[in-house]
Amino acid sequence: MSLRLSTVILPYRRWHEGSRSAWARAEELGFHAGYTYDHLSWRSFRDGPWFGAVPTLAAAAGVTERMRLGTLVTSPNFRHPVTLAKELISLDDISGGRVTLGIGAGGTGFDATALGQEPWTPRERADRFAEFVPLLDRLLTEDAVSYEGDFYQAHEARNIPGCVQRPRLPFAVAATGPRGLRLAARYGQAWVTTGDPKLYEDGTPEQSVQGIRGQAEKLAGACAEIGRDVTELDKILLTGFTPDRGRPLESLDAFVDFAGRHVGLGFNEIVVHWPIPDSDFAADQKVFERIAMEAPAQLR
Repeated sequence: MSLRLSTVILPYRRWHEGSRSAWARAEELGFHAGYTYDHLSWRSFRDGPWFGAVPTLAAAAGVTERMRLGTLVTSPNFRHPVTLAKELISLDDISGGRVTLGIGAGGTGFDATALGQEPWTPRERADRFAEFVPLLDRLLTEDAVSYEGDFYQAHEARNIPGCVQRPRLPFAVAATGPRGLRLAARYGQAWVTTGDPKLYEDGTPEQSVQGIRGQAEKLAGACAEIGRDVTELDKILLTGFTPDRGRPLESLDAFVDFAGRHVGLGFNEIVVHWPIPDSDFAADQKVFERIAMEAPAQLR
């Protein structure tokens, strides 16, 4: 299985002070896709500059021509399906049909309380996600949608002319639990994982691979339940959150070894963070660019 290599460019810099050039350079390097986080703020970046995902991707569409663009990931924490659908249809149009929506149930970070609400429990997040995804699917594929749910409503929401990509732009569903994996199986064109978070602090790379293998097997089971071939879904690994941390970006050989172990699990897209000095995503830019240009050919 050939590997697609993609990158996440965090929106922490002003567009004309480094962000624009990073997106353009990512396409020059041959990345399959350029993603960004869809957060209002995030962890150690909370007290510094941080820009919105959708406007950033719209701007990125203007300085790229081939590279796919997307979020890793959007969540219901501060999004509503009706307004999100309108933004996604617009973004898909601006980019000429190059958008992938990475979507997940969300967590308990700053986004969870920024609108003044109490943070939802894991069950509440799962309940909302189970309503959010099917409604968004309808909004992106039907001209007019009315819906009354427990958490979301739509009243004759119009989304004409729909997405450039048909029947809609692809969903990359981030999930590890049974309910999320069932949503990925039914609605996803791709599945996203960051690995097993319980292993991040004290686990080993070998344990991480085994944990991810278990997640992939559960995805296959969820697909089998509805009669879907799991190979229809792309499998995306967002790196930086396994026990390996930043080590795969220390050299070309280290990355090829890391990526090869996950290609062996069926992953066909691996996403690396664009280097950010003095952060968890610090890496040598020259080594990073060499990995971008040379690693995919070594992993065919």
